[in-house]
Parts: sequence; C-alpha cells; structure tokens
Amino acid sequence: MPLKIIRNDITRVPVDVIVNSANPKPKYGTGTDYAIYQAAGAEELLAERKKIGNINVGDIAVTPAFNLDAKYIIHTVGPVWFGGNKNELKYLRSCYRKSLEKAAELGAETTSFPLISTGVYMFPRDKALNVAMSTITEFLFEHDMTVYLVVFDKRSFQLTGKIFQEVEDYIDDDSVFDSQGAEYRALLDCVEPDKREEAAEYISRAQNDIFAREMLSEFVSRRNYERVESWFRWHDSGHENDVEPDSLERILATDEMSFRDKLFELIDKKGLTDPEVYKKANIDRKLFSKIRCNADYTPRKNTIVALAFALELDREEMHDLLGRAGIALSPGGKFDKIVEYCVDHRIYDVHTINMILFDNDQETLGG
Repeated sequence: MPLKIIRNDITRVPVDVIVNSANPKPKYGTGTDYAIYQAAGAEELLAERKKIGNINVGDIAVTPAFNLDAKYIIHTVGPVWFGGNKNELKYLRSCYRKSLEKAAELGAETTSFPLISTGVYMFPRDKALNVAMSTITEFLFEHDMTVYLVVFDKRSFQLTGKIFQEVEDYIDDDSVFDSQGAEYRALLDCVEPDKREEAAEYISRAQNDIFAREMLSEFVSRRNYERVESWFRWHDSGHENDVEPDSLERILATDEMSFRDKLFELIDKKGLTDPEVYKKANIDRKLFSKIRCNADYTPRKNTIVALAFALELDREEMHDLLGRAGIALSPGGKFDKIVEYCVDHRIYDVHTINMILFDNDQETLGG
C-alpha cells in the first residue's frame, strides 16, 4: 500500500506494471519513453503500440512489457505545460488516476511511475510532483498497492518553495541546540519551542546548579517538570553510570508500557481505526498487522516515526514513543533534524515529509 520515492532507472525496477510517459502518436521519443522501448525491445513494443493508434492527452493504453521485468506497460500521454491555463493540471491528474485504476484492474500489486511531463513537456517539477503525490495518495487510501515514483537522478528532483528552503536553513543552522549532547537535547525537548533559547542557559547548568533547576519551572509544564525532576533525582543518586548514556529518554518515560501497547493506546485515544493509521503512515497492511499481533516485534525507526506523524504527536509524545522502542533522535543527524523541524512546525503529512527527506538524500518514512 505504501508510496515510495526512489532514485533509479525505471526500466530496472521490478514491478507488475510500469507506466510510460508516452508519445501521443504510435512512435517513441526521448527520455523515459526511449529508455522503456529500448529495454522492452523496441521492435516488438512499437509493433504493439501501432495497433493502438493515437492516445489522447490524459488517456492511457496497455501493452505487454516484453523484455522488461514487469507484466504490463501502461502508456499515458501527459500534457505539455503552457503556463497552467490549458487544463494542464487536470490532464496530469487524469494520467495518474487512469493509470492506477487500470493497474488495479490488471491485478497489479506493484506499479512504477516516472514524473510525468517534466521532461521535454516542460511541466514545473514542483507542480508535477504535487499532482503525482496527491493523486497517488488519494488512490492508495482506497486500494492496496505499492507504488514507486521513480526519478533518475538528483537533478530530476530538485524542489523549491518556502518549506524546502526553511528545512535547508534549519539543517544548516549551527546553533547551540545542536552542539550539545543527547541529555541536553532531551531536557530541551521538555521546554516549549518558543522558550528554548531562553531556557538553554539554565538547562546547561541544571545538573549541578539548584537555582538553575528551580528556574526551569518557568519554562516547562508541571507534568514535564516532574519528569525532569525525576531524572535529576536519578542523576544525583550516582546511578547514571549504570546505564547507557542515551538512557534519558527511557528515564523520562515514567511508566513501563511497551512500545506496542503505547502505540495502540494512542490510536484508541485519538479515535482512529487501524487502516486510517497505517495508510496515513504509508505503511503496508501486513507490516502493521505484524506490529499488532507480535508483542516481541519492534519496527524500524523510520516506521515508528511515520506512525508518530500519522498520529500527529507532538515532539514530547514522539520522543516518548521512540524511547519505548529503545530508539532516540540524534541531535546531529540530518534525518532527525528534518523530523524535528516537521513536528515543531506541525507538518504531519507523511508524503510531504518524504519529499523533504528524499530531496535531502535521506531514507523516507513508511514500511
């Protein structure tokens, strides 16, 4: 069921259905169209394509995949970009929607797409990507299928816009918050985001300064302060050397509920169904079932983060859920900084987050 953005040659991705950004006439052009014909066997595929004749913009046609590691090729004709005033967005959505509907009709479990119309048809990449992501996501809420959006190289996926620039600035920021150790960062996470700069001085002194500890009460909620105090009591007892240095996340978790139990408690608390959660998290139904049915199974970090975003957890709740799985966000890691940026700015849409992660060469969320 997940949507995965990958960097690869689309002709080398094994799937049930490969979608080709096709020429409207029964001939092949350049780019993805040319690559697919060459990999499939140009002579055989072109002969089959000629049987179909012309294809209208936004429409599709199906041929065998011949030498490709696929069962079928769906040929779709994307729109040429004329500035956005000639129904280009509508036609592009039609390309994706009709291709997906036909793939489902053909019984496909896996389908791959190029970023349609972004080559010689000059469709702006950001607009094309938004159409692709929104149309595929809408389809996947009603169907079980794994869909790959395949881009050939970094140049094919260079995003612009305010959110992407802000993330870049956040990643590049060498502020004091990112130069501290894991314990400092975990304490800082207990402070409201707009108070962290002012609280930073007291946090850095708090382990050895009673006055600084008292001042922290001005910056954290009563619930959080009680959790912080519990850690200071543990620190003062001299037991901090008995466990791994990153144990603060676990110390701050005041109950012993397992990751799995906490996850499903949160799902129930928010009144969500299992399908709503795993689809929002970009997670396969089988993987989610494994989490629910196997108490000993702990999913990977990117899967847990995806679930946290699907549940729209705040930073404290996300850290708590990760901590119950023995996982923490690293203050210096690019993946982790992107996650923190998104949760602090209430960006919960996993596919938007995945675009940001992919643009920064990071593993995407889901499973």
